[in-house]
Amino acid sequence: MPAHFPEAREAIQRIRVLARTSSPVIVALDGRSGAGKSTLAEWMADQLEGIRVDQDDFYTGGDLGAWQRLTPREKADRVIDWRRVRDEVLLPLRNGQGASWRPFNWDTMAGLSPETITVPPSSIVILDGAYSARPELADLIDLSILVTLDDETRRERLRQREGEDFTSGWHAVWDEAEDFYFGTIRPPEAFDLVISRPS
Repeated sequence: MPAHFPEAREAIQRIRVLARTSSPVIVALDGRSGAGKSTLAEWMADQLEGIRVDQDDFYTGGDLGAWQRLTPREKADRVIDWRRVRDEVLLPLRNGQGASWRPFNWDTMAGLSPETITVPPSSIVILDGAYSARPELADLIDLSILVTLDDETRRERLRQREGEDFTSGWHAVWDEAEDFYFGTIRPPEAFDLVISRPS
């Protein structure tokens, strides 16, 4: 459980300190696919009585062939619609308002869902997902956290979670994008805190 490793407790403490002088506190919980971000984000939101926003709701979609034709930089730049994250989620919440958005339609794998997600104003917001700490959102982020897990364990989790999809070619696409993002755009030293999850 997250409470059992020190970096997670340190993250909670740092957020509580920030919350004494600033509200809301917006936290970007970033990391590679399968690193355990969502489990950690849910635990943190529960501990802090905050809300968790799933950045996967802002996946842009597209078929495998189209993604394979892009450069690693283009993949990293386009996979998440960070403009919608900024305009529909972070700006309203930063201004003490609720936020609402239509998530990507994972049922049809195209377009937006007919359902709307609505969240109330909150003093703590956890933005959970790879690319959540990208530079274009930095002015709205109070604390950027990188979640890491050794590659062998992370990949095994992805295999168990996604089955055949893991070997279909999609993860080669995302590995390239994540290698570029975490190697060039947001390397570990660019984060305020690194949480190394135990295997």
